[in-house]
Amino acid sequence: MSQKQANPNAEIDNHLANRWSPRAFAANRAVERERLLSCLEAARWAPSCFGDEPWHFIVADRFSDDELSNWKNLLNCLDTKNREWAQHAPILIMACASQRFRQNDNPNRWAEYDTGQAMLSLCVQAISLGLVTHQIGGFDVEMARGHWGIPKDVQPMTITALGYLGDDAVLNEGLRTLENEPRKRRPMASLIFSQRWKESYFRQKD
Repeated sequence: MSQKQANPNAEIDNHLANRWSPRAFAANRAVERERLLSCLEAARWAPSCFGDEPWHFIVADRFSDDELSNWKNLLNCLDTKNREWAQHAPILIMACASQRFRQNDNPNRWAEYDTGQAMLSLCVQAISLGLVTHQIGGFDVEMARGHWGIPKDVQPMTITALGYLGDDAVLNEGLRTLENEPRKRRPMASLIFSQRWKESYFRQKD
C-alpha cells in the first residue's frame, strides 16, 4: 500500500497535497453512506457559471443489493484496462455535464469546466474523510448514453472510482509500477504566463 503526497514549491492545503489517483482500492471495505453523501454534497456546492450547476451524477455502491446491478453497468462501460483495477472500487460515479443553461436554454460553454470543478470538490472532500478517488476518462460514452437514456445535450464526462486505499499487491506489475512512481508536475514557470503567451510570470521575479 502506498500513500503519495505532492512536493509543492509553495505551501498548499494538506488535502490538496494528499489528493492523488490510486488504482488499488480496498475491495472488501464499503464506504459509509454518510461519507458518500458528504462527498456528493461537496460536489453540489461547487461554483458554476450563473450558478447553473450543470452537473449530474449516476452513483452506484457495490455493497448495496439495490445498486449492485447499476454498479456492474457502470463498470462495464469502462475500457478493459480500467475495468481491471476499478472492479475493486466500492463506489462508481459517472459525472455528466448539461450543455445548455437551465434558465434560458442557451448553450453553456462552461458546463464541462464547471462539472470538473464539482468533481474536484468531491475528490478533495473524499481525501478529507480518509477516502481516495480516481477519475476515469476511458469509457464507452455511447454505451452509457444508451443504458441510462442520457439526453443528447448532456455529455458524460468521467466515471470516478471512490473507496478506501488498498494494497497495491492486487495490481499487475505494470500498474503497480505506476502506483509507486513519485508524483510530479511541470514547473510553474512553464505554466504561468505574464504579458505575453509563453512569457513566464516568474521571469522578472527570480
